[in-house]
Amino acid sequence: MEIHEHIAHLREEGERFARAAEAAGLEAEVPTCPEWRVRDLVQHLGGVHHWATSYVRSGNPRPSSERDDARLFAAIGDADLLHRFRSGHTDLVAALGAAGPDLSCWTFLPAPSPLAFWARRQAHETTIHRADAEIASGSSPTCAPAFAADGIDELLNGFFSRARGRLVSDPAVALAISTTDTAEAWTIRIEPDRRVVSPGARDADCRVSGTASDLYLLLWNRRPVDERLAVEGDRGVLDLWRRAAVVR
Repeated sequence: MEIHEHIAHLREEGERFARAAEAAGLEAEVPTCPEWRVRDLVQHLGGVHHWATSYVRSGNPRPSSERDDARLFAAIGDADLLHRFRSGHTDLVAALGAAGPDLSCWTFLPAPSPLAFWARRQAHETTIHRADAEIASGSSPTCAPAFAADGIDELLNGFFSRARGRLVSDPAVALAISTTDTAEAWTIRIEPDRRVVSPGARDADCRVSGTASDLYLLLWNRRPVDERLAVEGDRGVLDLWRRAAVVR
């Protein structure tokens, strides 16, 4: 997807998140984020938006300090929480929209450029937490197919291609993922000390297929395995994913 498409999704998803959080109420529990209530969700995503904006606007080439993080994620009262979220979300969208293609700043996942990284990462961060807020309000979230497939790719080739992480298996196992609506596929091999992602649905211990939206939410642990997903092979691989593939 193009940078402007990610920024457009970020704008829409932030607005949807705020509406869902209001509908749920700040006291509502968030089933997909154990021990969190909606106020924690709003606090977290608002802080992330301020954090991302600080890199885009400053060009900071290094990870932020603990002091800066404490300031950006400082808790505020319920009365101002959603207003602060909306303001911070607006600032992030504006900062990304105004940034030039030569933006240089710190990033933490592979990307064609820092601007491409922050636009994509914040679009998906906001979408997944919009899903959390909708689940807390009693709704069933869905996502646009092309955007959801892009999010699967970011999760696999970004987060789970990094060296560190709890998602490991000895003996190694492989999970193949295929979208039925966008005709895309990936295979992730989970080894004792790393993960290897390959394009296409290769030989795997477990194969799961479904719409891009359902698979996106499944892989982010925001939906269960049910009749809308086709699973072949060892379901224990999906149990491993549920336990160890945790990104908040």
